[in-house]
Amino acid sequence: MKYKIMALDIDGTLTNSQKVITEKTKNALFDFQEKGGKIILASGRPTYGIIPHAKTLHLDEYGGYILAYNGGCAIDCKTNDILFQDTLESEYIPEICDVIKDYPVGINTYEGDKIVVGNDINKYTEIESRINHMDIKYVEDFPDYVDFDVNKCLLQGEPDKILELEDILSKKYQDKLGIFKSEPFFLEIVPQGIDKAMSIDRLLKKIGLSTDECIACGDGFNDISMIKYAGMGVAMENASDTVKNAADFITLSNDSDGIAHLLETIE
Repeated sequence: MKYKIMALDIDGTLTNSQKVITEKTKNALFDFQEKGGKIILASGRPTYGIIPHAKTLHLDEYGGYILAYNGGCAIDCKTNDILFQDTLESEYIPEICDVIKDYPVGINTYEGDKIVVGNDINKYTEIESRINHMDIKYVEDFPDYVDFDVNKCLLQGEPDKILELEDILSKKYQDKLGIFKSEPFFLEIVPQGIDKAMSIDRLLKKIGLSTDECIACGDGFNDISMIKYAGMGVAMENASDTVKNAADFITLSNDSDGIAHLLETIE
């Protein structure tokens, strides 16, 4: 078995447009695991939003892994142990809130099964809530409320505003924080050096596997680093040309069981 571990983005990759893992894809991934393969669910989602998919794929039984917050937190699904994690330094949150205070964008982080939101609630905040099946908890003073360790903050708003804030915050925190879009309407803010590729590399070293034994599949801009990193980088047909150009292989779309097609192809 050449490829022993597969890193999968969730939205637009593992799940279809209805946010569901189809029976065909599920059975293909069960077969991969039965043969000894391991699965990493690598997503910008919070841990709470990934766990249902980990349970669907029985990662607790087969010994898979969760990389939440774009790799900011790694969890062994068999033991529920946190293998490593990185958190934002609290000093940055008031500064970021000051930058965005006059913009119609929301800022959120995560607390248990709640999305904690400040500044603004908009339709993109609602999308984040639906994707993760988490309720929204709005707070008037976001920096004051967030007195606990967080793995990331997320800005949500119209794409033109997100693009503008990406430029402003990237220049302000160029060597201090990771600032990148996961969707045109989502701007991720994470500790410096956090991305899917670096976290997968860190995990593989911990469990004794090599880059050449890894497949990475994704469709978004935040998947490019792991697609380039893996022994076999795979882009979904529904990905943008930028993502496809980074890949070794382009599989079918997430609505055409692209992951199942990939596994059939490499058998």
